[in-house]
Amino acid sequence: MKFADVSRRDFVKLCGGAGVIIGAGLSLAGCGGSSSSTSSGSASSASGAAFKIGHIGPLTGSTAIYGTATSYGTQVAINEVNAAGGDVQFDFKTEDDTGVAETAVNAYNNLKDWGMQILVGTTTTAPCVAVSSETNTDSMFEITPSASSTDVIGGQPDADGNVSIARKKNVFQMCFTDPNQGKVAAQTVKDKSLGSSIGIIYDNSDTYSTGLYNGFKDEAQSQGLNIVSTMTFTADNNTNFSSQLSACKDAGADMLFLPIYYQQAGLILQQAKDMGYAPTFFGCDGMDGILTQEGFDSSLAEGLVLITPFSADEDDEAVQSFAEAYEKLSDGTAPNQFAADAYDCVKAITAAIEKAGVTPDAEFTDICDALVSVFTGGDFSYDGLTGSNMTWDDTGMVSKTPVCFVIQNGKYVKM
Repeated sequence: MKFADVSRRDFVKLCGGAGVIIGAGLSLAGCGGSSSSTSSGSASSASGAAFKIGHIGPLTGSTAIYGTATSYGTQVAINEVNAAGGDVQFDFKTEDDTGVAETAVNAYNNLKDWGMQILVGTTTTAPCVAVSSETNTDSMFEITPSASSTDVIGGQPDADGNVSIARKKNVFQMCFTDPNQGKVAAQTVKDKSLGSSIGIIYDNSDTYSTGLYNGFKDEAQSQGLNIVSTMTFTADNNTNFSSQLSACKDAGADMLFLPIYYQQAGLILQQAKDMGYAPTFFGCDGMDGILTQEGFDSSLAEGLVLITPFSADEDDEAVQSFAEAYEKLSDGTAPNQFAADAYDCVKAITAAIEKAGVTPDAEFTDICDALVSVFTGGDFSYDGLTGSNMTWDDTGMVSKTPVCFVIQNGKYVKM
């Protein structure tokens, strides 16, 4: 979400009929709701024997910032794997789902027709829930970089201990689940003493926001945190937050937990400033990208705390190498956590393929069985951009240590 994509803006200007932008190794086609978009790695297998990896995400529409990031991140990793010239090589195709579940299912069927054997995606939650049901039926291996609802993987009990969606054994997550991230957020508020009186504003029409809220609320109670105001909004009423902010201010909230996306968070920060309200603001991974949204005054985010597994500002050789390669594909834009998560998806898949010894001439169902066996075997781990010693158990959830940043002088600084 940390994504001021100039090429994307140029692309949007072309839409209305049909338009194509061709980047370095990435072709995006999707104007007017088309879901077709194809990409091949800049390096390919000399023998022609390659696994076919598909990607699904919103390349156009209001959530294009997420899908474009995961598509580029996937491409960077595939380019690296192919250029290394090892036994594992990939062909790549990406499809635009415009952030809509029905379109995502159509995109999945297009990729199956292409011969896809492994899916990286989908990027956002509702499309991923729909597509993961399809991949589960088909026994297609799927790992999502960023769809964080427990409904994506299934098998997770609700507050009453009931499991409404059976475990989808072929589906894994590179990102934290919403409840777990909410739990970590509450623990961070407690450990870092970020506020004595907490207000919450969340989108109760959104699965992601609601999941984060529920996880935070439950852990806040366990930690003895003082929640003084809980306010909501919906997708149909998400531009004017004056009543929510006034309620939190009147309740004496000195910290606001915002388990929402950065677009609405940016409006909240501006409106809070306009009314002279200056609590500490705290967000989760959906907040990533707030600094680079067009027209946003970055000074409003000074002191904002957020949980995200990756920052391109980190002075780390692997991070900077990835950022450099990513920027070459994306016309100079910096990668965000979603791009890094997608990169890690491909690299983890590569390591699992090598461990399983599976070959690209195998049926996708056999590849799925082999990769699931590795991911859940208990002796497989992966060190990547978004975490070290990452592991997965039979729930499909990833285990890795979250990282908390505070924005200072327009940059992410680790707390």
